[in-house]
Parts: sequence; structure tokens; C-alpha cells
Amino acid sequence: MPAPLLEVKGLETQFKTPDGIVHAVNGVSFSLEEGETLGLVGESGCGKSVTMLSVLRLIAMPPGKIVAGEAFFRGQDLLKMSGEDIRHVRGAQIAMVFQDPMTSLNPVMTIGVQMEEPLMLHLGMNKKQARARSTELLSMVGIPYAKDRLADYPHQFSGGMRQRVMIAMALSCDPQILIADEPTTALDVTIQAQIIELSKRLRDELGMAIIWITHDLGVIAGLARRVSVMYGGYMIEESPVSDLYVNPQHPYTIGLLGSLPRLDSKKHQRLFSIEGLPPVLYEKPNACPFAPRCKWAMERCWKENPVLETVAPEHRAACWVDPKTGSYRS
Repeated sequence: MPAPLLEVKGLETQFKTPDGIVHAVNGVSFSLEEGETLGLVGESGCGKSVTMLSVLRLIAMPPGKIVAGEAFFRGQDLLKMSGEDIRHVRGAQIAMVFQDPMTSLNPVMTIGVQMEEPLMLHLGMNKKQARARSTELLSMVGIPYAKDRLADYPHQFSGGMRQRVMIAMALSCDPQILIADEPTTALDVTIQAQIIELSKRLRDELGMAIIWITHDLGVIAGLARRVSVMYGGYMIEESPVSDLYVNPQHPYTIGLLGSLPRLDSKKHQRLFSIEGLPPVLYEKPNACPFAPRCKWAMERCWKENPVLETVAPEHRAACWVDPKTGSYRS
């Protein structure tokens, strides 16, 4: 069996703050195969974005610090690369699209200048070649009059169009992995659907792998093959998408799915809400981080933090309790 395209093992990231050390990511492990789409799901503050920023070494150090872990890409550990080597990976082989394109684009530089820079830096193109490639990329992501729009500034594009520009920039060097960090959160539902369909089409055409970060399990349903759920800096469940929606095995995942509007026979039920607040991570939890909010919590949950264990084929969950029976897993 071939090695995964990306394999992260035991990643831990901390931030030093005036109030103490925040344990943002706590021993996260996952893998990504060639050409697949992995959904990374969880509420705000659970560590999704910090995990991927850590893999690409994009967190500010200080206050951030990667204290443990490995991230193998094509046999090389990204966390041990030199600054020069990791710069050749970022943008060229692994690209990232951020949530708010207006804060990612330089407001005083034209779109053309910003698109041409990575092409000249990573691919050695001259100005004319980079301009032609930028026009081609804008057309690929559905921006009309692409050649003329290269002379425009970010504020002259709508929110959806700016996000298309960011996707075009991310694809400029034909990356093997595209990391999309909640790229549709600030967009209306119609534009959101267009961006998701665009991403699926480009994935299939270009054969790249995608890690899609979101808090919305509804987005993941039609996009990813596998999904990993995070909570409190931990990976608490991972499964093929089809199995997760039918057979969730962690109380937190059950809560996330219960909060989604439904169109089937259960559509008239009230939406479920998860009581309580996410954990404050000034101390690394010794017990299950979800226990204070879990209606199935038992004595062991308050004393020991469970690890991911297989509960079905290709399906793992970090929970002492079987939510279907309310008793300890056998």
C-alpha cells in the first residue's frame, strides 16, 4: 500500500499568553491520500486552523510554538525543514486558501501583480509568461474578462469573486494539496454553493488532494470522502463521510449533526443545541475534554482522556461510552 501523501503524527502546538500557555493542538494525527478530500470539522477554537497552520509552519513564533509531532510530505518532515526549504513547499506544492480574502489580498496592489509574483518566484516565469498564466487561471475559476480584470484592485471584486481569485492564486503552481480554511463562511448561500462546486471540479480536473476546514457538516457531506472531527485541540472522531452521518460514535459529533436543519421525515424536529461552553485550554486536559457538556459522561470520563479506537471499519472514535447504549464500550 503506498504511503499517504501527507501524514501528521502527534502534533502539539502551544501559545504563550499573559494568562498562561494555551494548549491549542494536543497530539493530533491524521493522513491524506493522493487525490482525496478530507473534511476537518469542529466549532470555532477547537484547533482546526492552528493544526494546518502548524503543518505549514505559518504560526507566529513567538507566541506560538510547535512542541511535538511530525508532518511527513513526500517522505520529508515539514516540521524539521529549514526556513528556505519550507518556503519552496508553501504555495508551490501545498497551497492554502483563507477564510477572508480581503485580509489575504494586498489592497494597494493589483490582482495581476499579486498573481504573477508566485509564478515568477516558484516557477521561474518571466513577466509575460506570468501574465498569460494569470489570465488562464482567472478564466479557469470563472471570472469573466480575465485579462482586463488583472489590472483591478481587490476592492473592485465582490466577495465571491475575491474568493475565486484566492483559489486561482492557490492553484497557480499546480499544488498537490489545497488547504481550504473555511473559504465560504463569509459568503451567501448561493455563492457558497458555487465555490464548493468550483473546488470539486478543479479537484477532479487537476487531481489534487484537498483538506477542507469548516464548522459546517452540511458542507462536508457533498464534498469530502473522509471527515475528522476536532474538539478542544484533540481529534475525537474520524470516519468515511457516509458512515459518520448514519452512525456517529462520539457525543460531540452527534450534537453537531443534531444542529443541522433537515429535509427528511425528521425535518419538523427542533434543532439540537450542545449545552455549555468549549474548554479553556490553559491546562492540557487529563480527562475527556467534552465530559462537562456530555449527557453520557460516566465516572471514567472525568478521570481519563480516551484515545481514538476503532469502532467500525475505517471508523475511529475517542469515547469511553457507546452513545447508543449509554454504557462503556466493550
